[in-house]
Amino acid sequence: MELKKVLSGIDGLKAKGDLDVDVNKIECDSKKITNGDMFVAIRGFDNDGHEYIDEAIENGAKVIVAEDGYKFSKEKLADDITVVVCKDTRELLAIASCNFYKNPSKKFNLIGITGTKGKTTTAFMLKAILEKHGQKVGMIGTIANYIGDEKISESSRTTPESIELQEMLAKMAEEKVDTVIMEVSSQSLKLNRVLGCDFDIGVFTNFSKDHISKKEHTDMEDYYNSKAKLFTMCKTAYINADDFYVAKLKSKELSCEIKTFGIDNSADLIAKDLTVTNTTSDFKVKIDTKNERIKVTIPGRYSVYNSLAAISIALKFGVNAEEIKVALGSISVPGRSEIVPNKRDITIMIDYAHTPESLENILQTVKSYTRGRVIAVFGCGGDRDNTKRAIMGEIAGKIADFTIITSDNPRTENPEDIIKEIEVGIKRTGSKYISIVDRTEAIKHAINMATKADIIVLAGKGHETYQEINGKKQHMDEREIINKIIR
Repeated sequence: MELKKVLSGIDGLKAKGDLDVDVNKIECDSKKITNGDMFVAIRGFDNDGHEYIDEAIENGAKVIVAEDGYKFSKEKLADDITVVVCKDTRELLAIASCNFYKNPSKKFNLIGITGTKGKTTTAFMLKAILEKHGQKVGMIGTIANYIGDEKISESSRTTPESIELQEMLAKMAEEKVDTVIMEVSSQSLKLNRVLGCDFDIGVFTNFSKDHISKKEHTDMEDYYNSKAKLFTMCKTAYINADDFYVAKLKSKELSCEIKTFGIDNSADLIAKDLTVTNTTSDFKVKIDTKNERIKVTIPGRYSVYNSLAAISIALKFGVNAEEIKVALGSISVPGRSEIVPNKRDITIMIDYAHTPESLENILQTVKSYTRGRVIAVFGCGGDRDNTKRAIMGEIAGKIADFTIITSDNPRTENPEDIIKEIEVGIKRTGSKYISIVDRTEAIKHAINMATKADIIVLAGKGHETYQEINGKKQHMDEREIINKIIR
């Protein structure tokens, strides 16, 4: 595509060189550059793409995009290289990527789901319902990216970088999908990865403390405002009426239509008569003129909220009650309240709970129906918000009967230091606990002490099949570990 078409609609540019040059592809990774490519230098948290401009030129880049103020090395710039300078290269990358792939998000229904928790589960629920209705559905999210039942790629982050995202959306358009469901992270909104996407619907599941660190959000206000950006980009919003912070969205001057769902407060779609067991959640909800009882194969009150979000959107698409019942009655989401079958018939649940609220939710849920003890196994991630560590320790101490504190992606931090911060909270409760740094040994300890009446909750990893230590990801699948220990 000609460079001037790639840059269409982007204001405030300064350029030197041929704007009619053909761009082979767009990259922000200099190592992926080949002859005829356009390299966009992005300033990241750890690396600055401007430092790799020379490498991009050596690898064959014919167009270089940099931010205002960058001083080019004149001896590296051949006459056939076009230079473009702009205020924000992240914004340019997003819009240029939309142009390059011919704005694929305009070719199907695009649904964006944001929130601290519940994005993945809500996306899986909605996908199952729409497919039961006969739609071809694409999904982009934390676990993997799908077109129908086909997994087209694994996910390295919740929402891909803009160039990767637009390429994926273009593939989905080519495959003639009817609807794409996308998990939209606060980081992707803050860093303009989804800029230019034509969202038909936005969903706000809930909001609580998370992702506050040097490499994420400076404070809760920044975190909230980043999520709220989605609702300046969509036509219709579906929001949780029971979440105080989410409900505040109604006071903002937004051009989108706002619809609500909830349990306790007045809403457009309300769940009543809730019943939660160790394997299901069921509730009544009014569909058309009839109160329908919906049973979901994921236990917990939070599961009802996720279901309401998915049902709200499904009704907009004309899905009937029977299709909703069948889809939600057999839904399964990897690493979300996932029960791991084993030869000892011990109840072992894997869940992605890694925030204070999500840990409290899952432990309270299982506590309500477990005949024996609740044995919690969890840790906190390194290089992330350390203020939640003692809070999570206290939550586990108050709810679980026994807690095993262990590692969970310590990254570049010392795992023992993280555990000590968690211990500060659990010691306040006087609850029984032990600290075991090695997560495999922690799981083994839990299995060895458990009876069939107990439940073990392995919190934090969920769908992840790795442990990140010293910046390197090492294979670690809790399902494999459980069965190996039991064998």
